[in-house]
Amino acid sequence: MAPSLKGRVAVVTGASRGIGLGIARELVERGAKVCITARTPEPLAEAVTELGGPDHAIALAGRADDPAHQAEVVARTLETFGRLDFLVNNTGINPVYGPLLDVTAEQAAKILGVNLLAPMAWTKLAHDAWMGENGGAVVNVASLAGLRAAPGIGMYAVSKAALIHLTTQLGVELAPAVRVNAVAPAVVKTKFAEALYEGREERVAAAYPLGRLGVPGDVAGAVAFLLSDESAWITGQTLTVDGGVSLAGGL
Repeated sequence: MAPSLKGRVAVVTGASRGIGLGIARELVERGAKVCITARTPEPLAEAVTELGGPDHAIALAGRADDPAHQAEVVARTLETFGRLDFLVNNTGINPVYGPLLDVTAEQAAKILGVNLLAPMAWTKLAHDAWMGENGGAVVNVASLAGLRAAPGIGMYAVSKAALIHLTTQLGVELAPAVRVNAVAPAVVKTKFAEALYEGREERVAAAYPLGRLGVPGDVAGAVAFLLSDESAWITGQTLTVDGGVSLAGGL
């Protein structure tokens, strides 16, 4: 049986669809309550219904890199559920494609702001509001692109590499009260990643020793493990979730 998370409460960012919603669903199925965030209210409302309604999930719309939104989410979670045990920093953006040196300073700052600085801010808020005194666990959703060169998505890769190091740094600095780990998925079949496989899924999947691309549940199970007490002696680590593709040198 999967380890129970009954009585625990999580914030999951970027969770109206895809990997984030898959993570929220997994946590609810294991007994946790969740607050999910994303930019658009309507998909969030649909996600709350899918997760079982307000007894299991609440949602707040806003930008992941907006300090006011971050503060409101943490405050509302504590007000509604009375605690905040877990934080999953899932929101990520990749608005540009092409050589790294073609990325403008403004584009780079936006990518780093959402993919790196926002997770750091969310973690500080969760730590200061609850976890620092009561304990907790954080999981950052990084990427296999953060572990190797990733042509075409170089700035995204740089941001995820920085997120992986942030995970290591905070794993040291927030111990022993708070554990901080990350997952690094390869290509997962979501709307966010469609450009990496659409129209050629079979050919892309052929590079994966396990014979297929990922689905959100593959990442969700890994995240739930890293949040659970089963990983109580693990911190500062990044778990590669990639169907074995990195073994063959692929992305």
